[in-house]
Formats: sequence, C-alpha cells, structure tokens
Amino acid sequence: MKPEIHPEYHPVLFVDLSNGYEFLTRSTMTSEERRTIDGVEAYVVRLDVTADSHPFFTGEQRMVDTAGRVERFRRRYQRDTAAAEQSETAEDAS
Repeated sequence: MKPEIHPEYHPVLFVDLSNGYEFLTRSTMTSEERRTIDGVEAYVVRLDVTADSHPFFTGEQRMVDTAGRVERFRRRYQRDTAAAEQSETAEDAS
C-alpha cells in the first residue's frame, strides 16, 4: 500500500437506535462522541437500522400499508375514469 493515501482506520462502536444493540469494530467513520470499552477508546456512531434490527435479517415481516395505497389509487382512478366516460357520453349526446 502506498503511504499517506488511505484514511485513518480506528475502533468504532456502532449503536442500533431501534433496539440498543451495540457492536465494536474498526472503521473510517468518526463522530464527536467517544466511549472507552475494554480499555480502548472508540468513536460512537448511532444507526437507525443494523443487521440486528432489519426485517430481512431478523425474518420479521412488517406489513406496509400497500393495500391502502392500492385501494386509494383505484378509487381515484375510477373517479377519473367515470368523469371521462360521463364527458364522452355528454359529447356524444350533443
């Protein structure tokens, strides 16, 4: 490796905000907050989702309101279609 071209690599504590899971690893990420763990000072990086809380890795399905979105779309589309059909019928009558 060429010297002085790579970023600094140091201990980082990642904290999952959704469930409090913490894991210590090494990374180039930094933050203002630091914590000493087992005598090693590490940067603390807070994450919204990690492999410990993501539904894909946990096998836990979370239902998204797709049915409500589809129904809302269909209602809107039917209303627009009905209005268009009424205007066509009115044009044909005249």
